Amino acid sequence: MADHNILGEKGEEIAREFLIKNAYEIRHSNWRYRKKEIDIVTIKNNLLVVVEVKTRSNDYFENPKEAVTRNKQKFIINATDAYITEFDLNLEVRFDVIAITIINGKTKIEHIKDAFQPSLL
Repeated sequence: MADHNILGEKGEEIAREFLIKNAYEIRHSNWRYRKKEIDIVTIKNNLLVVVEVKTRSNDYFENPKEAVTRNKQKFIINATDAYITEFDLNLEVRFDVIAITIINGKTKIEHIKDAFQPSLL
C-alpha cells in the first residue's frame, strides 16, 4: 500500500476517534458510492453529518476548505443524496471537513463544521 494511503487511513482512524469523543455516532466509514467513497457518515443531535477527512504529513498545504474542491463537494453531495435514499433517512445534513496534520508523531486536528453548502454549488 502506498504511503499516502497509509497516512489517509491513519487520519480517518484519528478522525473517527475524535468524533466519537465528541458525541458523534458513527454510522459508516468509507461508504462506497459508484467508484468513490464518503469518508465518514455520522449522526449528532438528530443531524446527519458527512465528514471529509484530509490528512497531511506537513503543514505546507492549503486551507482544508480549499482542499475539498468544487468537484469533490459535488460528488459528496450526490453521494449523500444516494445515502439518504438507500437508508430512507429524514434528517437535515451538514458537511464537515476534518483536517489532520501528523508531524514527528504529533497530531493536530482541525474540525471545520459546515465547510460547504449544497445550495452554493
